[in-house]
Order: sequence, then C-alpha cells, then structure tokens
Amino acid sequence: MTKTVAEIMTPNPITVTPQSSLQEAIQIIAEKNISGLPVVNDSGQLVGVISEADLMWQETGIDPPPYIMFLDSVIYLQNPNRHEKLVHKVLGQTVGEVMTDRPITIKPDQTLREAAHLMTERKIGRLIVTDETDGTVSGIVTRGDIIKAMASN
Repeated sequence: MTKTVAEIMTPNPITVTPQSSLQEAIQIIAEKNISGLPVVNDSGQLVGVISEADLMWQETGIDPPPYIMFLDSVIYLQNPNRHEKLVHKVLGQTVGEVMTDRPITIKPDQTLREAAHLMTERKIGRLIVTDETDGTVSGIVTRGDIIKAMASN
C-alpha cells in the first residue's frame, strides 16, 4: 500500500503573512527549529514561502552584477533583473519583500513517491500541501517526513 502525502505531512503548519516582519519569521524559524514557513494571505491561501535560504541574503549581502564598459555603454554579464530581485531580499524588512513567491506545492492525495520525486527534481527541502478546492495551506512535508515514513515500512 502506497502512503499519501496526507498520511505523513505535518498538518496545520505555522504560517506568516507577507506583512509579517522579517524578525518575526526569523524568531519562529529559530525557536521552532524549522527551515521555512508558508506565507499566506488573509484568506489562508498560499502566496509564498520564506526559507532559511531567503533569509541568508540578509546576512551575506550582495555584490553588484558583473559588467563591462564598451563605447560608453554598460553591458551586464548577468541579468540585471535578477540582481534587482536579490537587492530586495537583502534590503527587505517584511516577509513579502524577501519570500519566494512561487512555492512548489503538492496535494494531500498525492503519493510519497511523487513528493520525493518533486523534492529531488527541484532540489528543495519542503513541499507545502494545499487544499485542492480553495488553495489554503493544509500541511507541510519535509525530507525528514519522507525519511521517517521510509523507516516505518
């Protein structure tokens, strides 16, 4: 019998809103020893995720994008839009300014195998479980949850 995401997920995870302060998100992540938080709107619908990786930019800062000067023109060697997005992460004060706004989600009735495949393919440590009808957050599945489920077989 194949296990589903609903059987192994952590239900009703702690969430934050885009208006939450970064300090609040940092405190929750540190105190609860978790690697990220779903970001929801006032209706409880998923709008993003904030992770340790998003928060690391606050501490590391950012270097200007590489460029060359040619005939009084600036030619960027990397996409300047990506640089602008990273600047917002470094200078952001709210969760909405720093979060990843396209989180990878999974449905509760999908299999453990599908969850593991998606995490491996996308190189992510967590999947947000969303309700199929209204898009609200119903749980979270981490790599650790999958490993525990494998161990219980």
